[in-house]
Amino acid sequence: MTAESFQAEDQDTGPGQERTSGLLDMLSVAAVVLDPNGRIVFWSPQAEDLFGYTPEEALGEYAARLFIQPEHMKAVVSLFAEVLETGRSWSGAFPIKHKDGDTRLMEFRNMRLLSDTGNAYALGIAADHSALQQVETNLALCERLVNQSPIGLALMDPELRCLLVNPALERIDGIPAQEHIGRHLRETFTFPDIDTIESALQQVLATGTPLLDHYAVGRTPADPDNDHAWSLSFYRLEDPGGRVLGAATSVVDVTERHRVAIEADRARRRLALIADASARVGTTLEVDTTARELAEIATPVLADVVAVDVLDSALACRRTSKPDTGPELFRALALKASHPTVALRAADPPGDLASYEGDRLVTLCVHSGRPVLVRHVADQDLRRIARDPEATTLLARAGVHSYLAVPLIAHGEVLGALDLKRTRNPVAFDEDDVVLASELAGRAAVAIDNARWYQSVRNTALTLQRSLLPSHPLQHTGLELATRYQPAQTTSEVGGDWYDVIPLAGDKTALVVGDVMGNGIDAAATMGRLRTATCAYADLDLEPDAVLQHLDKITCDLEHYIVTCVYAVYDPHQRTCRIANAGHMPPALAGPGHGPTLLDLPSGAPLGVGGVPFETTTARLDPGDLLILYTDGLVETRHHPIDDRLDLLLSLLDEPRRPLEETCDLLLYGLRHPDDHDDVALLVARAE
Repeated sequence: MTAESFQAEDQDTGPGQERTSGLLDMLSVAAVVLDPNGRIVFWSPQAEDLFGYTPEEALGEYAARLFIQPEHMKAVVSLFAEVLETGRSWSGAFPIKHKDGDTRLMEFRNMRLLSDTGNAYALGIAADHSALQQVETNLALCERLVNQSPIGLALMDPELRCLLVNPALERIDGIPAQEHIGRHLRETFTFPDIDTIESALQQVLATGTPLLDHYAVGRTPADPDNDHAWSLSFYRLEDPGGRVLGAATSVVDVTERHRVAIEADRARRRLALIADASARVGTTLEVDTTARELAEIATPVLADVVAVDVLDSALACRRTSKPDTGPELFRALALKASHPTVALRAADPPGDLASYEGDRLVTLCVHSGRPVLVRHVADQDLRRIARDPEATTLLARAGVHSYLAVPLIAHGEVLGALDLKRTRNPVAFDEDDVVLASELAGRAAVAIDNARWYQSVRNTALTLQRSLLPSHPLQHTGLELATRYQPAQTTSEVGGDWYDVIPLAGDKTALVVGDVMGNGIDAAATMGRLRTATCAYADLDLEPDAVLQHLDKITCDLEHYIVTCVYAVYDPHQRTCRIANAGHMPPALAGPGHGPTLLDLPSGAPLGVGGVPFETTTARLDPGDLLILYTDGLVETRHHPIDDRLDLLLSLLDEPRRPLEETCDLLLYGLRHPDDHDDVALLVARAE
């Protein structure tokens, strides 16, 4: 064997061959072969880097003389002989003399080689001791970090097959490490967006750009009943030469942060819902509208099916005590579902009355004044929720799995219940939902309470006022009559507008329209007193201005009231109408032979001012002529000039032959607005 046969050259990898690892190059592992005499017969390129000698300087030289210090010579010769004679390998650290004269500690592994002719040689594998120690330290550190890290770690090859997982990842996904190894990513990772994760990893492998903090939510075999959240980061792995080894994935369990974020978002949505309810619930003083607004705001954020039921006794303002047992009569006010469902057929339609026995959950809710929560509805629960067996079957078909009833309480009185069911929403009602539903129900209950009392007072005032107005006028000599009274639509109380038709001696008829400034029962009562007084004075056959003078004195004795009034007396034999005005809107006159116009009357002062004289004016009323008396609620608005409104009134009187009932409807329809804040009294008379 010659030295040339051992000499090697550092050659690049040939075409089509796999590129080798750069770890040996990083360690600069050198190979040296000695013959039995201790002469160097093989010298690797790395040996030149490690010891400093070129092949020409080293080959053929005695190794001991070249780089062994004299004090170590005996030990080296002994080790050399032992390796050649026994074939036993030796490894360890040994000081070596570098070409530059320095002594450096090298890590050796020595062993015997046998040639094909049976000759023995000594092979020495050497590396710088400090470099090797650094690698060992780094490997030990990496192993500790990987095995003891609380962060789940996985190493994958370029095909995304698992090469290594640490114990933390085992704990996270509940899959043993050995079941990961060799398996593809999607076979072990149970994330629902695995396609997105795979695509992201492929991108990281292709570009080398890490992807940090990718958010994933799902369930694992470690905890299959609960959602967990993880922060995933992906990195490309390369060797020192830039060869792509695969990818590393770190998995951080951020479930607590995820839950806190969910709770924070849930709290924000609840606050938004409450704020929305404050703006949308109770916009009108109508019980039905308020209940409907409550049902709409609770669907679908809080429940899939929502019903609002109010106790009929509370709605009638006659409930005095809270019973503990027995059935209750409910009036359904609102019903809303987030999607088409047969559960709607199981509920009472809005407007219907339904009696629920004392064992029903909604009855228990109003009796106790406390929420009733059934997190997970069973068959026996459905029978206590539904009104009858048929409704029980429908609720089961609809998939009702969670139920909540919350009382509507205002000023300590239970008015009814907010009934909530979940069908599509898979999450059961919890205590947080109870708090939110109670808050919504409390706000709505106050609005419902205000609306029911308003309606009660309004109905009382309307009843009083209508009882004070004359019934449908009879036919009077020479006159055809039609009247209307329409209360305000947007105020909480009725006003004091009135009309009257009073038969007088000599076939004459007194026509009266007046308006008590103010509203409510007091205004209606004042109107009744003035109407009675007007009838009494009219019976004395006084002139219109004299009647107004007497009414003025009476009004002055009534505290804080101002009244406008127009009083007219029609004589069918003279075909005249004598009229006096006390600060009221001017009557309109229209006829077949002339266009509609406003009568030019002295306006006079309102009743109650005192000391101001009134004047009587005579107007002719030919057959077919219309005389229209009205209160200011017919023509006055907040947004239009009064002259424009009076012109509109006259334009609607272009056909005096129209039936009087139609004329009344036309005037109200053409001039009134749903948001008008005043009531209207209207009297239309046609001379025959």
